[in-house]
Amino acid sequence: MTADDVLFVLALLQRAEVDVWVGGGWGIDALVGEQTRDHRDLDLMHRQDQEAAVLAALSAAGFVESLDRRPIRFVVQAPDGREIDLHPLVFGDDGSAAQASPDPRRPFAYPPSCFVTGTIRGTAVPCLSAEQQVHFHQGYEPTERDRQDMARLRRVFGIATHF
Repeated sequence: MTADDVLFVLALLQRAEVDVWVGGGWGIDALVGEQTRDHRDLDLMHRQDQEAAVLAALSAAGFVESLDRRPIRFVVQAPDGREIDLHPLVFGDDGSAAQASPDPRRPFAYPPSCFVTGTIRGTAVPCLSAEQQVHFHQGYEPTERDRQDMARLRRVFGIATHF
């Protein structure tokens, strides 16, 4: 998934008037303000109540659903193999959000402060904060890519990470 691909998808979804936030590796690169590595996919958080519009916009661009793990997440894929990993969020009145998790008693929490703006190729994009990225990179054995991503956040933001 290239930077041009990401910007294309974000523009497509903006035209569809849906709210999305970039997470994962592209989210970290957006926070850092530069592409630091190759990316297999694009992680997007979206408002669950806008899911039909998200799917309609992506379907019109040739993406088809390739994995369904709702309510936690689902994946759409383009004919050329580009993937978007979608994470439905339910928002509260205070601007916080929750995402279903494998343990229904413990949904993934998104505080209002985690919805920030980064840049990809000089274009402002909605993304998750460094603190939220760190929060989601805990509780599992990290890959070398995860270690490098967290090192970037430490270097740029001076933020403590778990590894």
